[in-house]
Amino acid sequence: MAITATTSGLLLAAARRSISSYPSLFKRSVRSFSNDATPEAIENKPASDLAIDLRGKRAFIAGLADTKGYGWAISKALAAAGAEILVGTSVLAFQKVNCSLLCRGSEEILQLPSGSRMKIHKVYALEAAIDNPEDVAYNEEVVQSVKHDWGSIDIIVHSIEECPEVVALIGGSAISLTYTASQSIIPGYGGGMTSAKAALESDTRVLAFEAGRRQGIRVNTISADPQRILGAKSSVFIDRMIEYSSTNAPLKKELSAEEVGNTAAFLASPLASAITGAVIHVDNGLNAMGAVLRSKNGIFR
Repeated sequence: MAITATTSGLLLAAARRSISSYPSLFKRSVRSFSNDATPEAIENKPASDLAIDLRGKRAFIAGLADTKGYGWAISKALAAAGAEILVGTSVLAFQKVNCSLLCRGSEEILQLPSGSRMKIHKVYALEAAIDNPEDVAYNEEVVQSVKHDWGSIDIIVHSIEECPEVVALIGGSAISLTYTASQSIIPGYGGGMTSAKAALESDTRVLAFEAGRRQGIRVNTISADPQRILGAKSSVFIDRMIEYSSTNAPLKKELSAEEVGNTAAFLASPLASAITGAVIHVDNGLNAMGAVLRSKNGIFR
């Protein structure tokens, strides 16, 4: 049957009426979907048997520069799921990060949602900018130190321009952070980072195959919106992009670091055992938009 303009319009109207009823479905009580469970049974039942459990796993987070950015949020999410945390930070930031995490007075920032205290087992100094062979050699020494101290790790988080290839156990998980500028033009986001992010996403796919076939290691990257953090060099640019995202994304809110951290915890867990080589967008859905709704700051997609 040929679909005429009139038929298409009727189908679209019906679909919109159906979709408009969804919010009321989500607002219903759990009791309305249970015919055989008593209210008491529902109230006493655990929230879910499906939980992220990383107990017995060891994670190395490379690129932690402060306790406000995505790297820190990922560290806390992994720790909350039970993982042991090792941190790698730049040589320049080593003293600051080491003290802020291990010195007295750090109890508040180390507190987990459960009320327990997050433990950083060790902080390693990394060479963040790889400009010559000596820089590579320095990070290779870090790799050897990690091997000597811990043997191997299960989870690698790449939150820095260059990350040492720390040895991972068979079946481990590697996660990096990318940005939509790898695929779209973002005026003001330069300095070679657009090419670097594009290469990172390509490497994610290649390494997913190579590491997956050799050691069963999963490799994924998270594409998140900019955040007001230390690593963001241009606060004006970041403010513009945050305003742009909150204005045009399907979910009209500012992205939190915790949301990125929770996604990383999921990707590192057995719940994501079949996910590899993927770019996971954590951006309130902005990547799905093909045109802007409004732009006050002169940035267009």
